[in-house]
Amino acid sequence: MSRIAIAAPAGILGFLLYVGGVVALADVVIGRHWLAELLFFAVAGIVWVFPAKWLMVWAAGNR
Repeated sequence: MSRIAIAAPAGILGFLLYVGGVVALADVVIGRHWLAELLFFAVAGIVWVFPAKWLMVWAAGNR
């Protein structure tokens, strides 16, 4: 099985789980100070990039 065939469904599943977690945590943050909301959504909007990058680099690795 190729790495891409593993990485694609793993990436989609991981992203869906990440979005679910962020939405659940957002319920806690919403309504607090505007700066807390800003920081939460800024961090949540960027953090997913690092595991996605690692997954893409791994999938494109030694063919």
